[in-house]
Amino acid sequence: MNQFRISVPAEFSFQFCLDFLKRSPKELLHKVEDDCAIKLAPINNRTILFKMAQATDNALEIKILNGRISKQEAAELKNFIIEWFDLDKDLKPFYELAERDKLLKPLVEKYYGYRIVGQPDLFESLIWAVLGQQINLQFAYTLKHRFVEKFGERINFKGNDYFLFPKSEIVATLSDDDLLPLQFSRQKSKYVVLIAQAFCSGMVSKNLLTGIPLVMAKEKLMEIKGVGNWTANYALMKTFRYSDAFPLEDAGVHNAIKNLKKMKTKPTLDQVKRIFKKYKDWEAYATLYLWKSL
Repeated sequence: MNQFRISVPAEFSFQFCLDFLKRSPKELLHKVEDDCAIKLAPINNRTILFKMAQATDNALEIKILNGRISKQEAAELKNFIIEWFDLDKDLKPFYELAERDKLLKPLVEKYYGYRIVGQPDLFESLIWAVLGQQINLQFAYTLKHRFVEKFGERINFKGNDYFLFPKSEIVATLSDDDLLPLQFSRQKSKYVVLIAQAFCSGMVSKNLLTGIPLVMAKEKLMEIKGVGNWTANYALMKTFRYSDAFPLEDAGVHNAIKNLKKMKTKPTLDQVKRIFKKYKDWEAYATLYLWKSL
C-alpha cells in the first residue's frame, strides 16, 4: 500500500501542530509545505518517507512517497504518528481543569486542540534538550542542523534531502574534534557523547524506561552525566508523555507566568510550584500551553 488514514480526536488541531513544526527554517528532520508535513521515519529496518495532510473530515491522510509498504509497516508507521502527535491522549479532563483556571482558560480557548508534538526517539529528546541548554532557541536549531546534516542518515527524493537523527552508535564514537567545529561548547560535546555511550552500553533505552513510574524513569536518566532535572523532565514529557512531567526550572514557563499574571519580576520556583499544584497530573500540558502563550 502507499496511503492510509488515521482518525483523530475532536480535541486535535493539526494546524497548531504544524505551526509548532514550522518554528525554525533550520529544522532538517521534517518539512512543512502547503499545510502538509513531510518526514522520514525509521520503520522496521526501513526508512519510509511520508507526507501527512488533514482531510475535510479531519482525519489524517498519510501518503508514502518512496515506494510501497506492507500492512505491518503501515501499522507501525500509524503508531509512530499517533505517538508523534500524542493522539491517544484524552484531553477532556485537562480541558475541564483548565476551564476552571484563570491562567489556563484563555489559552485553551485560543489554542484548543494543540497537543504535545513529541519525539518518539528518546535519544533524540535527550540530545535536543542538551543542545538547547543555556542558549537561545534559534542557535539551538543551528547546532541541531549542523549535527544532523553531518552525522544523520539521509535519503534524496526528487532533489531534496531528508534526514534521520544521528544514531547513538555513531555519536558515541565522536570527540571534541568532531563537535567543536560545529560550535558545540566543550560541555555540550562531552554530554552528547556520554549520553550516546549510555545508550550503546544498555545503561538506558526507551524500552528500559517504558511503563515505569515518572520518578524512577527520571532517576535513571539522571544517572547519565549531563542529564539534570530539567533535561530528564523534558525528555520524559516529549518521548513518554508523562502528564506530570514538566521542567520546573524552565525559563519559558517562568516568563509565560510573569506575562500572563502581569508580574514585575519572574516568579520564584516556590511560586511556580504553588501554581502547578492546581495542575496535578496535567503539568506537561499546562507547560505546553504556557509555552504557546509566548
